[in-house]
Amino acid sequence: MLSRRAWMGGAGAALALGLLPGRSDAAPLAKVKALGTLRVVVYKDNRPWSWEESGKLVGLDVDLAQAIAVKLGVRADVAELVADESADDDLRNGVWKGGLLGFMPGDVMLHVPFDRTFAARNDQVAIVAPYYRESFALAGLGGAVPLEGMPTEWRGRRLAAELDSIPDFYLIGSFGGILTKDVAHYPTGSAAVDAVTGGRADAVIASRAQIEEGLHRAGERASRISLRKGPLPAFTSPGWDIGMAVKENSRTLGDAVEEIATAMAASGEMKALFARYGVTWTPANAAG
Repeated sequence: MLSRRAWMGGAGAALALGLLPGRSDAAPLAKVKALGTLRVVVYKDNRPWSWEESGKLVGLDVDLAQAIAVKLGVRADVAELVADESADDDLRNGVWKGGLLGFMPGDVMLHVPFDRTFAARNDQVAIVAPYYRESFALAGLGGAVPLEGMPTEWRGRRLAAELDSIPDFYLIGSFGGILTKDVAHYPTGSAAVDAVTGGRADAVIASRAQIEEGLHRAGERASRISLRKGPLPAFTSPGWDIGMAVKENSRTLGDAVEEIATAMAASGEMKALFARYGVTWTPANAAG
């Protein structure tokens, strides 16, 4: 619980910076620095980006949140958000309004689709700092699955995918549904990858980050597993950029976060952060 002394200190700093209600020149970046805390929202159970391990939040986005806070000279307060029915709902709950069950919105939310159409219909937030280009990939046991072949050649193999995901719909719905009986469903893409590294499946379609982190974590058990080199036939998702979101009236914070992400990319720090999880950092297309 915040003590009265701490509250008064924060309020006094906020007053000096013109951050209390009724001031039209509020500066959210200055407010974050005055309070000494950056509240960063990440997704719950979203390995390799953010998940709980031994009672501690870990993952790519958690590390990125900590790095941003350090560069701003404040402490990171990282909060988990349970995904709602749509990414639009997640922005409402995580950034500009808060959740119905009392979830307090954050100053910054990570792992937000960086897409012009998506941003236009969510005018309560500003989507900034694209920091990664995500895509789907196929990985499987070398020799057991013709990875570079057509999906019709995967019949009879044990295929893994996250339930109700784009890879799931692709596997069970494409090519006349000939692979439907071969697909096993898992709660997450990472769990589907683990099924292959654990010998319970022959191949998996998941995000490239999920696959690379899963293979990295499996170590020697992943030595026989390879990724398809070419694009997936008739696959409709070419990939997507991932960015961050701040409240629409927090653009000073958004600008600062964008500068930090750009500097981390240029210095190699972003690449090194991803490498700790075995993930190849791919710059977002929108980052230029």
